[in-house]
Amino acid sequence: MRILQLCKKFPYPLRDGESIAVTYLSKALHEYGCEISLLAMNTQKHYVDITALPPDFNHYKEIHCTELDTSIKPWKALTNLFSSESYHISRFICKDFEQKLIEVLEAGDYDIVQMETLYLVPYMDVVKRHSRAKVVLRAHNVEHEIWERITNNTSLKLKKWYLSHLTRKLKNFELSHLNEYDMLVAITDRDLSNFRRMGYKNGAMVSPIGIDTSYYKVPPLSAKAREMSICFIGSLDWMPNLEGITWFLDHVWPEVHREMEHLELHIAGRNTPDSILHMDRSRIEIHGEVQDAIKFIHEHPVMIVPLFSGSGMRVKILEGMALGKCVITTQMGLEGIDAKHGEHVLIANTEEEFKATIRRCHDDVKLAERIGTAAKEYVEQHYDNKFIAENLYHTYRDYLLSDSKVVKS
Repeated sequence: MRILQLCKKFPYPLRDGESIAVTYLSKALHEYGCEISLLAMNTQKHYVDITALPPDFNHYKEIHCTELDTSIKPWKALTNLFSSESYHISRFICKDFEQKLIEVLEAGDYDIVQMETLYLVPYMDVVKRHSRAKVVLRAHNVEHEIWERITNNTSLKLKKWYLSHLTRKLKNFELSHLNEYDMLVAITDRDLSNFRRMGYKNGAMVSPIGIDTSYYKVPPLSAKAREMSICFIGSLDWMPNLEGITWFLDHVWPEVHREMEHLELHIAGRNTPDSILHMDRSRIEIHGEVQDAIKFIHEHPVMIVPLFSGSGMRVKILEGMALGKCVITTQMGLEGIDAKHGEHVLIANTEEEFKATIRRCHDDVKLAERIGTAAKEYVEQHYDNKFIAENLYHTYRDYLLSDSKVVKS
């Protein structure tokens, strides 16, 4: 089976959920005998020197990329107000990428073209004109839902109006292109239900994000590392992450620190804004972007994921669970992960619930250890990328053999 994977950013290094989701799946499909090629946008924001990739990044038959500046341009953002096109999507439309896509399609006989996220859909017509491959959208989220939630959580009237305007156009784009692709691979049952409700009718399946659980085998914690501390890690140029940690710092941490003055909070994340990077608060350490996310998470018994917007699955939660951490998150943060509150994770949705949950972990170290141990076992049983890739591989194979629409749920 020959698969061409299209990405809006180069899926390395593995420091964010999208890169992890793309890389672990493609590696596992490669192990099942698929011939995977990659065409990615190499953006200024997440630029990667592809001549310096590590030796174990060798699962692709071919790697192609084109450079693209996707940064927000004030003038273009302003003029877009008077256009019907989605500004979210238009930033990823690139003539160089289109030309390279044509070259790659005409040089290869692909069975599947797998578009990673909605932002590749503008190239649907190009794929159909230059290839007989089946087009699959792997929808990491219901994209407009993320922005609807962000908009609803915004209090400033002008900003709320602007975000609402952008979100409406993104939603129109997402709805107008339903049923243009041959198959939809949704990340969660909830997302697939939403796509069906929106009017999607073609073949579809749910294939959650998986991780290479063998990669999360780490040595036991030292005595110092077993001391109670809290960590947060996430790309802070992604608005839901920034929104969540800012809320935690403003509404939860001050009282937690007053009660548990020796408790430390460690914050790491790509593109940490200056407002957080240079903050001066007692017992908070700001790490910025860390080279080894697994090592960072491993050093802290408790991991917080305060999310109030977003969609799809949070890979960092899977990573924290795989490392045996006690993860405290919101109900929304846990969407797409069928873990149980009080058994595999702890759920807190309000200021008081976060404070009380942290207090429980602080006062009962065995509770955090018990939750973490159960979390690790749960992820190994349900979210190993090899099992998930096997199901996707067989669905693709059956779909290609029958040349008919396949629906799985």
